[in-house]
Amino acid sequence: MRNAEINYKNIYYPPGGILMWILIFLELITFGVALIVLVVNSNEDLELFHQSRLALNTTFGALNTVFLLTSGFFMATTVHQFKQSNNQKASFYLNLTMLGGIFFLILKGVEYYLKINTGYTLGYNSFFTFYWLLTGFHVIHVLVGLVILLFMQNGIKRSIAKLEDVEASAAFWHMCDLIWLLLFPVLYLIL
Repeated sequence: MRNAEINYKNIYYPPGGILMWILIFLELITFGVALIVLVVNSNEDLELFHQSRLALNTTFGALNTVFLLTSGFFMATTVHQFKQSNNQKASFYLNLTMLGGIFFLILKGVEYYLKINTGYTLGYNSFFTFYWLLTGFHVIHVLVGLVILLFMQNGIKRSIAKLEDVEASAAFWHMCDLIWLLLFPVLYLIL
């Protein structure tokens, strides 16, 4: 009977809880719709979108992808260590997770600074309107994720964190990774 209860709970209560997964699906749908609208709009002026995309620094985009994917690996390792009741290692890997997020934000800040200095602002053209809105909304998610991770770090260090909370923060962080994996190729490589 115990295995049946565990299977039932796993189906209806995924890691991080059902509400977190509803939020994740809503966010993915939101970004997905925005990317579809971007692609549809790009078909109206292919040359403008192509030339604008060439103004983006693909090296910065690729480095940010590495930062977030590495950070996601460290987040998964944090959860694993927490499940093993090794709070010290979980805390260490959570610090590395947050460091990856901070590196992402620093590099994105440099990229934003360079774009503004060259005049590629929100209203420059339709491509850069999408670029600023999509990447800016993603940056907000990363900032929120870092705040959540700081609270988790405090809970882990004080040994009051619960597995459900650690898994929920991991699910949110991985959502940030996934959204970037959608944004990077469409904005930096395809158009």
